[in-house]
Amino acid sequence: MNNEQLLRQWKKEEEDFQLKGWDFSYLDGRMSSPNPPWDYKTIINSYLKSSDILLDMGTGGGEVLLTIGHPHKNTYITEAYEPNFELCKSKLSPLGITVKQTFCDDKLPFENEFFDFIINRHESFGLSEVSRVLKRGGYFFTQQVINRNCFELAQILNGKVELDIPNHCIEKYIEALEQIGFQVIIKDEVEVPVKFFDMDAVIFYAKAIPWEIPSFSVETHFEKLLKIQRMIEADGFFQATSGRFLLAARKLG
Repeated sequence: MNNEQLLRQWKKEEEDFQLKGWDFSYLDGRMSSPNPPWDYKTIINSYLKSSDILLDMGTGGGEVLLTIGHPHKNTYITEAYEPNFELCKSKLSPLGITVKQTFCDDKLPFENEFFDFIINRHESFGLSEVSRVLKRGGYFFTQQVINRNCFELAQILNGKVELDIPNHCIEKYIEALEQIGFQVIIKDEVEVPVKFFDMDAVIFYAKAIPWEIPSFSVETHFEKLLKIQRMIEADGFFQATSGRFLLAARKLG
């Protein structure tokens, strides 16, 4: 296939891109990435009580939240991205889950000390605001993507090796949590290899994670995509490094 044909094919893939919630099932068989050594749901459920008032920040489409199995009447979610917010309204609101759209990490639409438990998976947050809406003795659990996630891909496509958030690392958050009166009870971090087996997976990923690959388009990045394509043809995959960290903390009285 010549370059003109590849460009047309990849632009079609880009035009067809559609992500609802955090559904990455399109990548099944196209991309592999080992799960972290911890089980996010199991760890949360070992602390979460059915009577707790729970907030899930940036829930996406509620895919992970619903696996936790918390009573819907005691569950609140926030989501900023409009398509995901509309999905949550149609999918989660009828279950009795309270759905709120938010746009600012430093202004959550809840009263002081409203929640017993706050969870956050791959969503930004303001620690002072988390502290404000969390009761004394309450828990904050977050799993985050490290600031050098898939840096090999970002380096080829945009010449970058980390996200534009240098303080987004486990050590900085531990320090910040302890400074505002939290006790860190769980901390873990891992880096694992991630493999892209075809260019469709690379394009889907780049479109789904724009904060890692800013201003990406097939047309503007075509020559760089060709470099990745040659690596896939030679090795059977393009390999990068994926990283996650997990923090759990209790707000002291």
